[in-house]
Parts: sequence; structure tokens; C-alpha cells
Amino acid sequence: RVLPPYLTHTLVYSLIYTPHPKLPIMFASRAAVRHFVRRETSRCGIIRTFANLDQFNDFGKHVFTGKIADQYLAKHGGSGDMLKDPTWVKKHSDTVAMAVFDWAIEHGANVYCHWFQPMASSGVRHGLTGQVHNMMFKFDKNNEIVQDFKGKTLTKGETDGSSYPNGGLRSTHAAGGYIAVDTSSPIFLRGDTIFIPSVLVSFYGAALDEKTPLLRANAAIDRHGSRLLKHLGLNTDHGIQTNIGLEQEIFFVSRDQYYRRPDLQLTGRTLIGKSAPRGQEMSDHYMAPLSSATAALACMQDIQDECWRIGIPLKTRHREVAPNQFEFAPLYGTNTTQIDQNIMVMQIIEEVAAKYGLAALLQEKPFDDVNGSGKHNNWSIATRDGVNVLDPDDLAKASGNDFAFPIIMAAIISAVDEHGDLMRMSISSPGNDFRLGACEAPPAIVSTYLGKDMSDYIEAFMNGSAGKYNPTKKLIDLGTFEVIPFEVPAEDRNRTSPFPYGGARFEFRAVGSSQNPSMVNTVLNTIAAEKFAEFADRIEAGEDAVEIARSTLKKHWKVVFNGDNYDEENQKMLTERGLWRIDSGVEAIARLTHDKNIALFEKMGVMTKDECTARQDILHEHYTGTVVMEALCMIDLLNQHIVPDVKEAGIGPLAELETFAPKLKTALAEIAKEKDSYKKAQMARVLRLETMIEIREVCDEAEEVVPAKIWSLATYKELLFLDSHTSQTAMDPMENDDYSI
Repeated sequence: RVLPPYLTHTLVYSLIYTPHPKLPIMFASRAAVRHFVRRETSRCGIIRTFANLDQFNDFGKHVFTGKIADQYLAKHGGSGDMLKDPTWVKKHSDTVAMAVFDWAIEHGANVYCHWFQPMASSGVRHGLTGQVHNMMFKFDKNNEIVQDFKGKTLTKGETDGSSYPNGGLRSTHAAGGYIAVDTSSPIFLRGDTIFIPSVLVSFYGAALDEKTPLLRANAAIDRHGSRLLKHLGLNTDHGIQTNIGLEQEIFFVSRDQYYRRPDLQLTGRTLIGKSAPRGQEMSDHYMAPLSSATAALACMQDIQDECWRIGIPLKTRHREVAPNQFEFAPLYGTNTTQIDQNIMVMQIIEEVAAKYGLAALLQEKPFDDVNGSGKHNNWSIATRDGVNVLDPDDLAKASGNDFAFPIIMAAIISAVDEHGDLMRMSISSPGNDFRLGACEAPPAIVSTYLGKDMSDYIEAFMNGSAGKYNPTKKLIDLGTFEVIPFEVPAEDRNRTSPFPYGGARFEFRAVGSSQNPSMVNTVLNTIAAEKFAEFADRIEAGEDAVEIARSTLKKHWKVVFNGDNYDEENQKMLTERGLWRIDSGVEAIARLTHDKNIALFEKMGVMTKDECTARQDILHEHYTGTVVMEALCMIDLLNQHIVPDVKEAGIGPLAELETFAPKLKTALAEIAKEKDSYKKAQMARVLRLETMIEIREVCDEAEEVVPAKIWSLATYKELLFLDSHTSQTAMDPMENDDYSI
């Protein structure tokens, strides 16, 4: 593996400025070089040396698009423009395959895979994807190597789909899963393998993956959004798309301590654990310096370096609120590309962390009493010519219509009000059970925040105003000479709102950190597409667009709320107002097959009734399976750690603890007897949020009194504080390398 550029510069710096007694000795292996550089980095306290752009020279080098694709396609009589037309899979597949083959071989890859996204993967499947690796060669009768990668190899494949969740969409005796290339997302290379983004469907075309419904929803919003915009004065010759940015929150913990927590290893969260004397109450971790005293910063740099190579613009990194919690954020992009990149980022995070003696926790709530992790989904709509439909000035200028923006906003506001149940369904990952409504995530009441200026403007439009949006320019003067007066934006940030508007986008804040965000964006695109279609239909029937928007806003204005969503009085008020409130993720999932929602998905061509029913069953089974794993793990914790530790200490609630394992086994047996997936999930939720929480409280009481030298599980003190419990040298990623000098 080639050293990251910043480490190369560190090595050069060490050789020139820091004489070392072993300089004349030749390195016997790459591992030796890596070990030397890491040791020097740690010894000198250097993370980066001089500011330079060399590290970005390889950005996107391992993505088959743009100049890279053009260079290799030209050798075979083609050009990069071929890839802009999805019909290349029919017209030019052999040309593209030859170019991809050359590119792969020149970059050390000789394996390919179709890379797809099975359902119900969050929290359990590493990388959230499915893939089968095949060599790009074969051997002829003379044992000579022959290329075995052609157009038909590249563009489609078949896999055994029998063991992927399918919800009854295919039978075991009809096990084929059929793969086709998703041309909206580029082929990329990592290590010795090229990855071909693909969809997975049954023999009859039913979606067996997360991506197929998203692509259909993209088509729906393109079709109906373009219709509406044309009526508003903007011809979208190249159509529209939704762009997203996905912020990824994670925890890093010492891998040594991680191995002392079977619950973290097997379920991704701590099922028991007394809070440490220190938590996040001082907000001291939030955006604090990324310390070079631990492995976290070097690990994050290495993650960014890997991502840059495969064209993922992972621009931002920082500490988050909870101890050991961090965040990465990329630049915007089209939704399919961003989702593909996000799930690869999650995989890279887990793999790189291990090299640095860390374990990356992607689950929504790995620790009690501190913030959980989310994946904020920033969502906007734009024409493919670059007009941001959610930017009032941009849209007014492009369309010549000052009313175009409030009409678009009316459609989106009504979609949120009418289909808030689907928005809640889309974020019903098992980990969000413990996260929603706490201080780190919005409650399960679906509203939207517009900010004062935008709310005043839209409300004035609703009541008949013909004015233009002119946000106030707020000037802050600190009364100092050194800091001159500066302006702040009209829209503040409301982190308590599940779907706030600001910066020409909506931010869906409640998405879980372990989720594949495809369903989230499928829902957003579908509900917006339906309203765009409704508005376009009514305009085409002779109604006035402005009057349609005004009457729609009056009907749905209740969903706009700019206040504190954490406040219990406000939550009561919003509930009484009639907003969607579904506290249980299990019940939210059940909304997928409600008549209005099946009708919505079928009308927009996104999912059939059978696909909705199958997906609901799969999500309920995924929830139940998650809880069953947690309950079985808790039984092991009780039998193998907690009860023996209390016995050895001779102190603690031993008699009560000994009753818990049989109690859990009885509950699991009852769940196993139930055949209906919805009822099983309801029973699992009671076990998880009532029985297991009661058991946890007693276990935490035991931890409080058992001496530390006897307690055999890693504690929150040992897990949550890298800065005070670890060092970079103790977590040297090269320590286990086979090296010699």
C-alpha cells in the first residue's frame, strides 16, 4: 500500500532535519517503512508538516469518470461522453469494458464485483452491501492467461438471492437475484477490486435492494418536477435531480476495551453500563482540538486519504458532543452517488479504525446518558443545468417568476404535513429507539422549520401578498476595533426540528447513523413528486398556480413550527394540532402498508403493493432480529460476567440478578412462537424498552458496588475517554506488522 502523502512528507522531514542512527540501514519490507514513519511521527509529535496540495493529486484517480474515463476510452475509439448516456450499456458496453479493464490493470486491480445494497442491512452487515468477487482473467487450455471481462460481464450478472431478505418477493426454489448496472453512479476501484454500482431485483423485476426504489423515485420527481417548473416559467431541458449531503457521526473506542465488551462487539451498543463520573455536561468535547496524543486524528486523516482516492470529497472532520464522538461531512452530490459514497465511507471508517487500535461504532446509541449518532440528510432540488430550485433568488432569476419559489415550497410543506408518517417510517432504524427526542435528535413529531423571515414571507404570500423575498440582513457589532461588524444569515439553525429549512436546502436531522439512507431519500422524492404532479395536473386543468399554492398553504400551515421541539409543552401542542406523531419505530414501519401510502408509491411508480408489504415485513423482522441478538447477548453478560463478578465480590443484588436470564429466555421463547412479523416486532419492542431496561438498571447498581479489580467488563470510564486513557504509541497501527530492519 502506498504511503499517504502526508506521511511521506513526514518521513522526508525526519530524514532531513532529524538525524537518526538507523538511517543507513536498508528497509527490508514496506511494513518496515510504515513502522519507521509511524514511529518517527509519534516521536516527533508531527501529524502534518508543510502546507501543500500534493496529497490531493490522486483525488478521484480510482473513479472511472471524467478525465480518467476519457483517457482510457479514447484508446478504444470512445470518449467520456459515452458514460453520460445510460444506453451505453447496450450500445458501447464492450468499449467501456475494455477501457475499464485497462484502467483496472494499470492500477493493480484484477478483480471485479457488482456492488449492490440488500435490504435490512443497518447495524449488522459490514459495508451495508452485497458483492461477489470475480477474476477478470481465465486460463486457456495451454494455461495461458486470457482476459475474461467483456461488455456483458460488466453490465449485468446473477447471484444466488436466496439468503437476502426478500419478504416473500421470491421463493427459495426460485432463488435468482438479477443484477444490472446503475449508470448514475460511477465505477470505482479500491485495492485489487473494481466496484460496479448495481441494482438487485427478482426474476419478475421486484426490488430486492435499497437502490431500485430510489432510482424510481428519482424518475418520479424528475418527471413531475419538470412539468411543474415548466408551468412556472422554467424549461428544464435536461431535467431535475435531488442533491444531498450526508453528515456521518461515529464513536471511536479503544479496541482493547472493545474486546472486553461482548455487547459492543455483537450488537454495536452497550446493553449495560454505569455512567462515568464525567460525561458531556461540560460540552468540552464538542469541536475541541483533534489531539495528536491519541490515534483518533491520524485515523481520521487516513480515512480521508482513502476516500479522496476514490473520489469521495470528505471535506470536514471534527469532534462531536459526546466523549469519543466524531463526525465527517462531504461536499454535496447527486443522491445515488452520495449514498453510494456514504456507505463506502462507513466501511472505510470501520476498516481503518482497526489499523489504529480503535473500534468504530456506527450504531445510533452505543452509550447511555450521552448523545447518540445521526446521519443528517441535507436535501435540495436542482435542475441538471445548475438552478437550485430551493434558492428563492436563483429560481426567480431562472424562471422570471417571483412566485415560483413559494409555489414549490407550498408543495413541499403540504407533502411533509400529509406524509409525515412515511418520513417517520423512513428513519425507524432499531437504534433510533433510544435516540429520537433526546438532546441530540428531534422528537418523533414531524414538523418543519422555516425561520422567521422565510415564514413571514411564505405566510404573507399565503394571505395574498405579491412581494419578493427580501431576507433581513442582521449586522452584529461587537464594539471592538479588531473584529469589524459582520452579517449573519436570516435563517437561524433549529437543531430541534426534524426537517428545518436553511441555506437553500432542507435538513432531515433524524436519520440514524447506521442507516442506509436510500429509503429516506426515496420517501422525500416520492412525496415531493406527488405534490408536484398534483399542482401540475391542476394547472393543466385550468387552475391558477398561485391560488393552488395559497389554498394548499392554508390547509397545511399547521406543520410549520419555528419553536423548541424539545419542550414538552410544545410537543403537546403540536400533537393536539394534528401533526404526525409516532413514538414507536415498530408502529411507524407499519404505516408503509397503509392504503394512502400504497396508493402513493404505486401512483408514482416507486413500489408496488407487494413490494411495500415485503419491505414492511423485512423491516419488522430486522427489528425483531436486532432485539433477539441483544437479549441473547444480555443473557451471556449476566451468566458469564455480572453474576460471577457479584458472587466473587460478595456484594450486590445477586438474588435478583440470577432471575434475569430465565426471564429473558422465556420472553424470547414467546417471541419465537409468534408467526406474524408485526406482532413479533411489537413483542420485541416491549422486551427491549421495558424488560431489558429494568434489568440494565439492576446491573448498573451491581457495577457501582463491585470493586473495579473484580468487574470484568470494560466500563464507561475505560471506553469513553481516549484522551485520558490511551496514547498514540499504544495504538500504533503498525505494531502488529511483520517487519524487519
